[in-house]
Amino acid sequence: MSNFKKVLILIVILSIFLPLQTVSADLGPKPTMDFEFQQQTPGAALTILSGTLYECSQQDCQDAAPLQATHLQFFSCESTSCHATAYGFNPYHRLEVRFSDGKTRQSNVFKTAQFKSVYKVTIRTDDLLVEPQFSPEVSSTGTWLVICGCLGCLVGILVVVILLAISLIRRSRKKN
Repeated sequence: MSNFKKVLILIVILSIFLPLQTVSADLGPKPTMDFEFQQQTPGAALTILSGTLYECSQQDCQDAAPLQATHLQFFSCESTSCHATAYGFNPYHRLEVRFSDGKTRQSNVFKTAQFKSVYKVTIRTDDLLVEPQFSPEVSSTGTWLVICGCLGCLVGILVVVILLAISLIRRSRKKN
């Protein structure tokens, strides 16, 4: 077999393992915020109609701007809770929530607590009190298994390609 054919076979085998197009995916975990609401005043239970999470760079939140909604970045509320996911949060925040009693209440300025932040929000007569609830962050075993599996596959493919190349080189030297 000529060297040209060997190189051609090697190129064909290598091209099988290479993607035809480059692929870009954003699969990494995103910072999140979960808000659980509790009513301080007695009376009819209030439900959330809508809400806005304001992002701030300044400690007094003078530069407040709503969290921009994109494909994987959003802020949404249900009747008694809200959730935010972002590519990254600013250091300071403020909540503004409209309730079933017709009032819109604004929270105190609060800081990002953790990568996966959990907050208790107390609904008061005229405003909201946001307090961080610290919880230990647990790394996802499944994420590490996927990463290790992918790395193992890449190493396996690399070993097969190297062994195939060595085999082809040895055969060509023996025939010469």
